[in-house]
Amino acid sequence: MQNMEINAGVAGLPDDALLVDVRNESEYAGGHIPGSQNLPLSQILQKAEQTFPDKHRPIYVYCQSGARSARSAKLLELLGYENVTDLGGISGYTGPRA
Repeated sequence: MQNMEINAGVAGLPDDALLVDVRNESEYAGGHIPGSQNLPLSQILQKAEQTFPDKHRPIYVYCQSGARSARSAKLLELLGYENVTDLGGISGYTGPRA
C-alpha cells in the first residue's frame, strides 16, 4: 500500500485506475470526486471482489479524513489486491466535486 496526498493523487491517476470513495452512501451523495465509485468500508469484504475483479488494476481509495481509507486499503491488500494507494481524506481535496 502506498500513501499519497489526495490532490496530487487525483491529478496523477493512471488511465486504468479505479478511484474509490469508501465513505457511506449519504456522504458520497453529499459530494464526491468526479469519476469515483462508492464502496463503503463496511461493504469491502463482502463486495470488493465482485465489484473489482481485476486484482492487478490500480485502486486509489479516499474517505473523509483518512482513517477509513487506510483501513480500506489494508483490507483490499488482505483480499489480494496488488496496487492499492491510500489518498487520505476528501477534506483536503481542492478540486471539483460532483
